[in-house]
Amino acid sequence: MSRLLLNLRNVPHDEADGVRAMLDAQGIAFYETRPSMWGISVGGIWVTEDTAYADARLAMDEFQRQRRDHARAEYAAAKRAGTADTFFTMLRADPVRVVVSVLGILFVLVMVALPVFLLRG
Repeated sequence: MSRLLLNLRNVPHDEADGVRAMLDAQGIAFYETRPSMWGISVGGIWVTEDTAYADARLAMDEFQRQRRDHARAEYAAAKRAGTADTFFTMLRADPVRVVVSVLGILFVLVMVALPVFLLRG
């Protein structure tokens, strides 16, 4: 029986490629399901043998730890160099997106708080 190792929803292509390469390097048999045409299912990477799933899970945990450490090191280097994204650099680069996002957040907060104010009085 196959077991899902990685759901491909919101997974960058380079990460999915890295997982495939890691599984090939470990000699773990897997197959991939593609997303549906309408986006109902997003696809995944499946390990074909239940006995190999524990090894695949350990390899996956190590892969994700290395990826996390690499991303954190890149962010720390960008922060030291002063090139890391901040709120103000994002505001300068794409003001419409930032303003719409902030207005959306405020709208959601008002909609959550509105019942409390309406039920108080």
